[in-house]
Amino acid sequence: MGDLLQPTHLLVIAIVLLVLFGAKRLPELGKGLGEGLKGFKEGLKGGSDNPATTTQQSANSPGRDSNPV
Repeated sequence: MGDLLQPTHLLVIAIVLLVLFGAKRLPELGKGLGEGLKGFKEGLKGGSDNPATTTQQSANSPGRDSNPV
């Protein structure tokens, strides 16, 4: 299983991607993938800050349970 990403395997994968998507489409796919990963990383970094803010907001705002009928 350690021999999964040998250079020949990566070359075959690159050729298959080139055939499936074409030379014009590959840069667009790479750009979209890069932007998605960047957004994901930013979300992980910002994720540690948001729960405290969300908890404070939900504690201050009245919910359905605070007004009994």
